[in-house]
Amino acid sequence: MSPVRPTRRPLRPAYAPEPTPAELAPGIHPATRQETLTLALGAVVLGFFALSISASRGLMLLYGDAVAHLAKARGLIDSNTPGLGQLGSVWLPLPHLLMLPFIGRMDWWQNGMAGAWPSLLCYILSVMGLYRLARRLMSPRWSIVAAAFFGMNANLLYLSTTAMTEPLFLALLIWTVLITMEFVDAVHIAATRTVTGHMLLLGFLILFATMTRYDGWILGAAVWCVVLWHLWKTPAVGRQVIQGFIVFTILALAGPLWWFWYEHTYSHDWLDFMRGPYSAEAIDRRTAPPGSHKYWGWHNPAWALMLYARTAQVDAAAWETGWFIAAAALWASWQAWHSKLNKVWLLLWLPLPFYVYSESYGSVPIFIPQLYPHSFYNSRYGMEMLPVLAVFTAYALGELASRFGKAQPLVEQFAQPIALMLVVLNTIVMLHATPLVLKEAMVNSRPRVAIEDPLARQLVTFTPGLPILMETSDHVGAVQQAGIPLKQTIQPSDYDLWRAAVNDPAGTAAYVIAIGDDDVAKAVKAHPDGLTELSILCSTNQPCVRIYQSTRPKN
Repeated sequence: MSPVRPTRRPLRPAYAPEPTPAELAPGIHPATRQETLTLALGAVVLGFFALSISASRGLMLLYGDAVAHLAKARGLIDSNTPGLGQLGSVWLPLPHLLMLPFIGRMDWWQNGMAGAWPSLLCYILSVMGLYRLARRLMSPRWSIVAAAFFGMNANLLYLSTTAMTEPLFLALLIWTVLITMEFVDAVHIAATRTVTGHMLLLGFLILFATMTRYDGWILGAAVWCVVLWHLWKTPAVGRQVIQGFIVFTILALAGPLWWFWYEHTYSHDWLDFMRGPYSAEAIDRRTAPPGSHKYWGWHNPAWALMLYARTAQVDAAAWETGWFIAAAALWASWQAWHSKLNKVWLLLWLPLPFYVYSESYGSVPIFIPQLYPHSFYNSRYGMEMLPVLAVFTAYALGELASRFGKAQPLVEQFAQPIALMLVVLNTIVMLHATPLVLKEAMVNSRPRVAIEDPLARQLVTFTPGLPILMETSDHVGAVQQAGIPLKQTIQPSDYDLWRAAVNDPAGTAAYVIAIGDDDVAKAVKAHPDGLTELSILCSTNQPCVRIYQSTRPKN
């Protein structure tokens, strides 16, 4: 008699459906399409409400970075040398590419709507994704609390009406973690078709994340390691999906590799984003007062951790309730770690070590009024902790309600409605006190606007169509406000034309605008012939602007 071979659990066939609720953790069910669409509708209403307020009160262009992002996108189609060369050397390109369908309209460029539409869409997608992610960890009642806490955050609602990159990256972060969770569950039940499909989707999400922010490079590397680990632990599945894993790996690497190529081709230094004139380190050197020490947190991870954690708290909650939010999220994470739930949710905590490192060793300071030096700078970076704070605060409340509800049923019955009321109250109080991210934009925009407004009034008096020599990196908002096409200006991104102009300002441009001691000012000093000074504009805490007109005739 032949020996009896041990039976082996057969692999699920390639056409296997999505994991069923019974195959997931007990009591946890994936969100239905109807649930997701209902949350999407709520996000649409909130998003357009925020957009109407932001547009009517002129808040969409307060951030200088928002103005610059719009200018980068506009330069792709409106410049002397349109095309990829206008993307710059530090900011990653996807946010600017997403604005392309809208940036061609002059009025949408001027009022900021060209950047608001992509951000608003990303806000809606992030709310949908966060609810679906929460549903893999908790019941529908508490998932709604998590989505409400996230979607009603006043800072997020404001950023979702601007050209800033936070709404886009938050959407990519949330959906990447969600799809990774679904991938891991599919591996465990050997649903090879789902595994392959989710790997391809993850590859594109990582590609988009790595083309949005440098945080995405760390996120992509972490997700790749998670995928490899689970396939290695399940070799039978890994062998069947090897081709999908190869494609996934290529997509995950494509973003950074393309950026290295781009930097080498257009900036002649493949690490220009790290060590070039517009890198974080170079900006920190230029903006630091002469003889001053480095900001607090430099080479001090403990202070950087406290500062970033405090920033995330203030971004998330009103008054001092951020302490309770952070404590609840930490406790809930500990509880979730010891449960049978999918551990991929840990990826939501990645922004914490990333920004602690960036503060300590990456020349990325963060200042908030609650801590020394009691100023405003980069407070929006704390927003990347909002997903994990929203999800695990709701998780903590659900756990506590369940435990106390065994003895007091009314506690479990009313806990969720009360939590929703507190979420609404949190939003109202944040709006009344002015959200931190919006307050920073308002405070830091005043010196810039004080010089750009009179400069824009001067620009509109120029003869239309004549070339203007100007270094637009700091005050492109004046050109935007005046409604002057970028192709009418000569700026550093125009390379050959720029080099010719700084060697002969009067012979190349009809008008020359020198700001402080920038390269145009140096060119005027070296080649003053043929230039007549028209006016000087000065403002507190801003370099003076000198406007010249060429006396040489132009075609």
